[in-house]
Amino acid sequence: VHGDLSRSLFMAASGPRVLVLDGESLTPEDVYSFSRDTNLHIALDDAAWQRVDDSRRVVDSILDDGKVAYGINTGFGNFASVVLPNEKLTELQENLIRSHAAGVGAPLSWQRTRMFLGLRINVLAKGHSGIRRVTIEKMIRAFNACCLSYIPDKGTVGASGDLAPLSHLALGLMGEGEMWNPTSCAYEPAAAVLAAHGLEPIELKAKEGLALINGAQFITCLACEAYVRAKRLVFQGSVVAAVSMEALRGVTTAFDKRIGEARPHEGLVRVARHMRTLLHSESNRSEIYESCPHNVQDAYSMRCIPQVHGAVLDMLEFVGSLLETECNSGTDNPMVFGTDIISGGNFHGEYPAKAADYLAVAISELASISERRIERMMNKSLNGPSVISDKDPNAPNAARYHLPAFLVEPGLQGLCSGFMIAHCTAAALVSENKVLVHPASADSITTSAGQEDHVSMGGFAARKAIAVVEHSEHVLAIELLCAVQALDFLLPLKPTAPLQRVYAHVRAAMPTFTKDEYMKPHLDRLAEVVRQSDLWEVAMGSRPEDL
Repeated sequence: VHGDLSRSLFMAASGPRVLVLDGESLTPEDVYSFSRDTNLHIALDDAAWQRVDDSRRVVDSILDDGKVAYGINTGFGNFASVVLPNEKLTELQENLIRSHAAGVGAPLSWQRTRMFLGLRINVLAKGHSGIRRVTIEKMIRAFNACCLSYIPDKGTVGASGDLAPLSHLALGLMGEGEMWNPTSCAYEPAAAVLAAHGLEPIELKAKEGLALINGAQFITCLACEAYVRAKRLVFQGSVVAAVSMEALRGVTTAFDKRIGEARPHEGLVRVARHMRTLLHSESNRSEIYESCPHNVQDAYSMRCIPQVHGAVLDMLEFVGSLLETECNSGTDNPMVFGTDIISGGNFHGEYPAKAADYLAVAISELASISERRIERMMNKSLNGPSVISDKDPNAPNAARYHLPAFLVEPGLQGLCSGFMIAHCTAAALVSENKVLVHPASADSITTSAGQEDHVSMGGFAARKAIAVVEHSEHVLAIELLCAVQALDFLLPLKPTAPLQRVYAHVRAAMPTFTKDEYMKPHLDRLAEVVRQSDLWEVAMGSRPEDL
């Protein structure tokens, strides 16, 4: 479980780890952990339960006093002026969920639905929703049992809440529609799934339907996944780039500490330190680096690693701060404050939508510069030092320091294609990213008869942010595969000790290519290495504290 969970994590007597939600301190890493660890359960702390009970008393007092309040005893949206009698309020809330459960597309994976539900429960724990304790208790039990509603992944415009996906989330909890059965690992009728696991469907009272569907948790939970994976990829990217630098015999002076101090962006300084930690130095010698002459300066994809990777890292730090605030934000409408009920616009998804779009733009650059390094390893005219002079007969013969074209054994060139099309795959993914990074949140479209006249389009922003991250993971995996293969051509010379350990880690997953092979299984395997292994821990024996 992620280290950030330790502040509110305890071991229950029955075994599962329990994360106590308080509506104030959930992190994006916590949210992502909901999808990765089904043995991680949740509960609410006592202060959160008190806030929930207090806000519900305000709703009940409005009904008891015969007052009118939006969403409690009125219609919704364009029908906000229609006042309904108390005997119709349960039907009102149920109709809201059924009519708004209008999404289309493939189902959200049960893992992502678990993130979605857990995040929504944390928002309800803030106590601004007016929902009853019993309703949240049933939601928590469903979460802990992994009984999760069927949620189509398209249909939200990301304002007035992620109405369609949140309605599908609530519908399954009501025992309607379909729900993931963790026993059969299939979607089945929700009522049957709940009954089979000893769970009761929620029964909606005044305001509860509205309390369940106002908010941007669909956008936010997907953006949290994209963020955690992207942040990990940036650090993995430093190691991958270092292996490529070694294979290409790059100039390490570009990472001199003084260069970073002259332009002291935090990410730039950190990534330059990464490079210095991994590459040749007096205390960390590389036989490869010492064996050949070097260019005065390298191409930008090598020389500017700190400036590009560092900018990505800094942008992700900003995105992370936005998402952590959003994870702990009240997003209902109307909202309960003390004895007041106030209508506002916290349901609007602009913040997580912008976070998802910024993230996609940032992480796409990591793949873009990675693909350029792959190209250099493929291209015989680019993959070694160019220190040769026709005018100087004593100049070293640079050609002998170059790698073979497409990393094919010289005796097999023409017969074998090597990594030619692996590079094409990386290029294709990078070009797809160029389209996907167009910001969805730059768009808006009017809905609900003009009442909802500006929306965030954050659902699409979040979905495509995950796609960009997935593409980038594959591109970095292809770079690592090529770089390790390139090191084989430089044997018996060895890289630095940290990169020797990375080399061995990759070679434990797949052997050296001595001829053309079916490539896809190797690409998939190495993509998992990039996603799951901590390459820094592999390289250094432990994760450096100042990473």
